[in-house]
Amino acid sequence: MLKFIAYLLGYIAFPFSFMVPRSRKKTAFGSFRGGFDGNAKYLFIEMSERGEDVVWLSSSRATVKHVRGLGLRADWVFSPKGAWRALRSRTWFVNAYTSDILWMLSGGAHVVNLWHGVGLKRTEYNSTTGPMYDRYIRKTFGQAFFHPEAYRKPQYLVTASDFQTPMFASAFRMPESRCIKCGYPRNKILVCGEEERQKHIAAYEPEPVKAFLERLKGFKELWIYMPTWRDSQREVFAQNMDLTKLNSALEKRGAALLLKPHPNTVPVNLYGLPNVITIDPDVDVYPLLPYTDVLITDYSSALYDYILMDGKKVVLYLYDYSDYVKDREFYFPFDENVIGQRAGNFEELLSIVKNGPEPLDGEKREALIHKFWGSNPVAYDFSNYLHL
Repeated sequence: MLKFIAYLLGYIAFPFSFMVPRSRKKTAFGSFRGGFDGNAKYLFIEMSERGEDVVWLSSSRATVKHVRGLGLRADWVFSPKGAWRALRSRTWFVNAYTSDILWMLSGGAHVVNLWHGVGLKRTEYNSTTGPMYDRYIRKTFGQAFFHPEAYRKPQYLVTASDFQTPMFASAFRMPESRCIKCGYPRNKILVCGEEERQKHIAAYEPEPVKAFLERLKGFKELWIYMPTWRDSQREVFAQNMDLTKLNSALEKRGAALLLKPHPNTVPVNLYGLPNVITIDPDVDVYPLLPYTDVLITDYSSALYDYILMDGKKVVLYLYDYSDYVKDREFYFPFDENVIGQRAGNFEELLSIVKNGPEPLDGEKREALIHKFWGSNPVAYDFSNYLHL
């Protein structure tokens, strides 16, 4: 009941957010669940270093404390100061929706949706099954009432490349003229030089991340498993892997497997498995990726980020392919638009871990990078969209 009342008050407040005059010189940033990550994080840091009037707004007091501890500006969005900043900022940069800051304060703001991944999966208004279908197509009361941010379209949407633009434009029901074809700010940490990366980590990553990197130096080889989010919300690690067998195989290689769960998945107990390590779901994994050697994934957009880095290997663990395509359809044929050695079940995956993965096809890798990212995956300039 309290949740219903809170959202009802939000609907009442939303029209009044159009009445506050917004300053073209002020910009607000936010991310999913009040975190500090994604494209918004990296663009925010960059603009802060340039001395621009930017503030990170979060629903999490812990995030606000963390960002302030980095010497950057941040406010709790539910405080008078934070709410006023949200109302006065002409431009909002978000990773997905206006709920990354606070939907009911978004009236009159120019929202730039930086989004959080390229790929093949249908989403938003193009969804054909699952919660997204209920939210955007069926518009069931629960989905529609409690997700008003879904219907607040951004003024601009980052779509990365010519190939991706028609898909995202139709998914958000936006004209292609309002799609920004450019690289992702977070890609820079993947492809920059080691000196620049270490400088970023020293300045902007929390101590647990630094300690985690030190711990990983004790392994000869690092694998990371980054599965996609599944609408069924299953716990994908313990159910589809024999972690004890994996740990044994990794130990013989002097390797470790990092498990990066989606924030919505159930954590798994890894007691007694020293070579299988869970990364906290709230940790920004991108500064860690350059130090890994092999990505295990499935249908996740992480594939297209990972192949931007030279010398990496990929394993596609597709144990539930037939079931997954029932839950999520693809825009284009999956087989033609992915790269990596395939494992259809755990025994095949274990064999790859024991013997080592195959290198990527260089020509196909370059073709996929150009297809999904365009000519320069790290090139972007949002100056034309500020101060409008």
